[in-house]
Amino acid sequence: MSKKENYEQKTEEILLPITEEYGFELVDVEYVKEGSTWYLRAYIDKPGGIDINDCEKVSRRLSDLLDEKDYIEDAYILEVSSPGLGRPLKKEKDFKRSMGEEVEIRTYRMIDKQKEFTGVLTGYDADTVTIAMEDETEKTFDRSDIALIRLAFDF
Repeated sequence: MSKKENYEQKTEEILLPITEEYGFELVDVEYVKEGSTWYLRAYIDKPGGIDINDCEKVSRRLSDLLDEKDYIEDAYILEVSSPGLGRPLKKEKDFKRSMGEEVEIRTYRMIDKQKEFTGVLTGYDADTVTIAMEDETEKTFDRSDIALIRLAFDF
């Protein structure tokens, strides 16, 4: 397990009881470097949406526990936020919740001369994701080819 994965897993373990206590869903935890700065990001949600006060409550509790446990070697910035409208689908529960919803898929390489696809999520398993395209055909992607899959949103 990489340092990044270890930090994310440990953070999920200490964050899950906090989010459950408040009736929130822990959507994801990521430890990423942007420029020269490390970020520890936690994404939370609840029916009706998360607001700034929810994020602040969770952030304060998590920050205290992170200081206490002190398992992250690098200096980092802690962020707690909503996953947003275009939330990526990463875990089993994300795919399950999004069945029948419109999703956007971006691939690492060109497939049929394009890298972006939109359709209704109709199926998934450990290796593949299937969407119903606008032309009523189904397209199945290998998960290893998918750079990003998220809920589609129209304005």
